Amino acid sequence: MAPGTGTADALLRAPGDVLGRLRRDVERNALRARNGIKLVTGTDRPRSGLTPKDLVWERDRAKLYRYRSDRVAHHPPLLIVFSLVSRAYILDLAPGNSFVERLRDEGFDVFLLDWGAAEDRDAGNLLEDYAEGYMPAAIERVREVTGSDDVALVGYCFGGVLSLLAAAADPDLPLASLTTIACPVDFTKMGPMTEIMRRGDLPLDSMLDEDGNIAPSMLRQSFQMLKPTADLAKYAALLDGLWDDRLVNAHQLMTQWASDHVPFPGRTAAQCVEMLMRDNAFMTDTLRMRGRHVSLKDITVPYLNVVAERDHIVPIDAAAPALGLVGSADRHELRLDAGHIGLAVGRTAQKVTIPRIADFLRLRSRPVEKSHS
Repeated sequence: MAPGTGTADALLRAPGDVLGRLRRDVERNALRARNGIKLVTGTDRPRSGLTPKDLVWERDRAKLYRYRSDRVAHHPPLLIVFSLVSRAYILDLAPGNSFVERLRDEGFDVFLLDWGAAEDRDAGNLLEDYAEGYMPAAIERVREVTGSDDVALVGYCFGGVLSLLAAAADPDLPLASLTTIACPVDFTKMGPMTEIMRRGDLPLDSMLDEDGNIAPSMLRQSFQMLKPTADLAKYAALLDGLWDDRLVNAHQLMTQWASDHVPFPGRTAAQCVEMLMRDNAFMTDTLRMRGRHVSLKDITVPYLNVVAERDHIVPIDAAAPALGLVGSADRHELRLDAGHIGLAVGRTAQKVTIPRIADFLRLRSRPVEKSHS
């Protein structure tokens, strides 16, 4: 090849490359304009919670759903217990980005216990009402529907707290295993809002709404205190990718969920402040339910604790100690480079978290016997 020929060829191709870049930039700018209008006006919002499911039990505001599947390969069934302060649709955010959908596709029979939104008649609920009332009833319904002797319990965030309490309160609860995800146990490590409540600088009564519950607006402000610059970083990333429909849809869904808190029952909140925050009862082994001592040491079923190293809501130092508190001989930690929501939503969840949880559960499952006609 003659000297300089390669350079000449590159120069000849350059106009085509420039035109290609210009065309791409024009197309992306058009998409940015369209998606910007969608965000500002709130139109054409994507939908969540699309994995097909059936309501199989309800009591008061609590609802138990079963996700439809004709490919169940493993027993026992999974019962996922969600938090009391947020909407459960974060676990079924969008097709292909859904915690429950992925576990269903892994061959599990998946159930979800959704607490709904607390009302005035829930303001007097205690932790015991959830851990010793609703949850055992839901577990029994799962067994009845599936014919299984036991259930694999999975608790997310405050749903993990309730799951630990339920398993400790009744060591004979028919559990095949227990998994907690982003579950706080050391409340001295939970950040400024918890410290304010521990010291009594903010009276709980001042946070109650007219129904006697913690108002969603107060919960939203509490979470914003934990990471006050989060919105700025989020919007900066969004502006850079405003042309990408998938990114914009994900942003809309996440923004909607992040502001969609529900009231937290007043008496439950008072118990949490007194027992979990001030007494740090998980760590000091001073839990009391209906006047009797309850200990995590009485939990002996196989246990998996999933924690996130970049979790600003439940810091890893607040969640990691759970592994040493339970009495299970078969106990494991899954520590991930993720944030609080990233454990259930996004690429890390789909590629690492859920497959690893599925592996833990599968090893402690039995195959579903196929019927022969």
